[in-house]
Amino acid sequence: MKINVEVDCTPEEARRAVGLPDLSPIHDVYIKSILGAMDGAVIKPEILENMMKNWMPMGDASMAFWRGLFDSATGKKKD
Repeated sequence: MKINVEVDCTPEEARRAVGLPDLSPIHDVYIKSILGAMDGAVIKPEILENMMKNWMPMGDASMAFWRGLFDSATGKKKD
């Protein structure tokens, strides 16, 4: 027997349903600070480079891993 359940809700409703915290105020402050720093030419290229390295700690190897993971999940074959 197979049962399918479809839930039609917004991302906000889904977040609340599983009990995740609302991080939108933190996100808004972060975006404002980044935009303010960019407008004032405070951000140096080195700072942006370090920030990107923190977001992607393993660099190209990390991207290749995630790409392979998503490709295998979606059934796409590598070229």
